[in-house]
Amino acid sequence: MKSEIIAWFWVILAFMLINGTLGQARVIPSGSMEDTLLIGDHLIMSRVGYDAGIPFTNIHLPLWRSPKRQQIIIFKPPFDPTQPDYVKRVIGLPGDEVDVRDGSVWINGKRLQENYTLGPTEPAPPGQAPRGYEDVKFPYKVPENCYFAMGDNRENSYDSRFWGCVPRKDILGTPVIIYMSLDAPKDAWNGDIAARFLAYANAIIHPGTVRWRRLFHVF
Repeated sequence: MKSEIIAWFWVILAFMLINGTLGQARVIPSGSMEDTLLIGDHLIMSRVGYDAGIPFTNIHLPLWRSPKRQQIIIFKPPFDPTQPDYVKRVIGLPGDEVDVRDGSVWINGKRLQENYTLGPTEPAPPGQAPRGYEDVKFPYKVPENCYFAMGDNRENSYDSRFWGCVPRKDILGTPVIIYMSLDAPKDAWNGDIAARFLAYANAIIHPGTVRWRRLFHVF
């Protein structure tokens, strides 16, 4: 009996360490990254080198890796860390000058080649910055230890154009693989536990709601 308790202790401890430092599951709740990521895509997020979470706390420790330009990242919204995690694409690196004009992004005076976006890239309308933040004015100089991030769906993404850069300390990791993708009402992925349960149950009864071609897509 004692040996079984000790074995379960090590299993639980290993799970907490893996879940805190190696990877976590995430579900896409909005269309801000369409068509790269769809509402209902289920991701495994790698935290290796980016972030370590201390089990049973909200404490996150930034590690040694930093994201690259055009890499997709998952992070805590800097203007309200209590909100669910955001998923965007890194556009500007620390020290870059980011400009948004002519329907495109310009980095240090050169147009950024992007083949993943929906709609033209436009600046945010004035007065859209969250409380405590100033409107982002272009060209925008990305501060040190910060990243300028945008959604791929440029006409439907609340991103750095509205509230500025993402501090390095708020970046949790990067998606690795889509392990499930369900076509279900948006409420299922916005914290409604009952709606999520119904979405999973419906997928068992009606397998056609599973987007089979998206499964096991690797980033």
